[in-house]
Amino acid sequence: MKIRPQNLSIHIIFAFLFYSCSNHGQLTYVTKLPKSLKENSGIAIYNNDSAWFIEDSGNDDDITKVDYQGNILRELKVKNAKNHDWEDLTEDKKGHLYIGDFGNNDSDRKNLVIYKLPNPETESGDHITAEKINFRYPEQKHFPAKKSERLYDAEAFFHYNNYLYIFTKNRADPFTGESLIYRVPDRKGDYDAEYLGKLTTCDDWDSCKLTSADISPDGKTIVLLGSGKIWTITDFDLENLPESRLKETDLMVRTQLESVSFIDNVTLLLSDEQSNKQGRNLYKYVLK
Repeated sequence: MKIRPQNLSIHIIFAFLFYSCSNHGQLTYVTKLPKSLKENSGIAIYNNDSAWFIEDSGNDDDITKVDYQGNILRELKVKNAKNHDWEDLTEDKKGHLYIGDFGNNDSDRKNLVIYKLPNPETESGDHITAEKINFRYPEQKHFPAKKSERLYDAEAFFHYNNYLYIFTKNRADPFTGESLIYRVPDRKGDYDAEYLGKLTTCDDWDSCKLTSADISPDGKTIVLLGSGKIWTITDFDLENLPESRLKETDLMVRTQLESVSFIDNVTLLLSDEQSNKQGRNLYKYVLK
């Protein structure tokens, strides 16, 4: 069938829209993030039109507030902190912000720390001061760990009821999809992290490594993020998470998704790093 010239532009527009939608899989594109956040690694949300971001290793000791049009609204220098490898953000119901400086690619770090900040929305000036929650994994005996035991990297955590729950990122060879679950108190101090067990996502190296986590405002849903997949957990006992059932959802994208946070009890905000001219985007997704 021939396409009439007057209909050609319609077909081109339709094809463009189809490609754009399919290119983001099941995610709804929100905006392009600023170039200064090309290695964004964590999101925290305090209101309905903006979010706070961090970047990972090699970047500044800053937190950055961005609106949903991609504009930088504010930057705060974090005092009493150093970005060794900042990998996730979470907040508590009192407004404190937590930075997970627990990136540990080779499982060789002995300086793991979570920085606790006051509510950045109410801070004046251009800086914010952190308290340190230092911790260690008591089960780790070798630094670096053997390749088959490299389970002590982490990029995912959330806050709930006075604790920070950490899910490690599996870098073992061979890859097993296992993630160790730990928790530490949300107070300044020096702790042995409490081991809660382990869970298994899936066995595909490219999409099954955990890169972020969050819990819904009502405390009824946990979401874990991978590079193109999410796992949701409901009807859980935080004391016994390994016994929970994971529901896997393929988001139908394979960009370097690094961050997830609940906007409300069913809506997620996600972001990815820039890699090979792809990514550095902000997305939404509604849980089904």
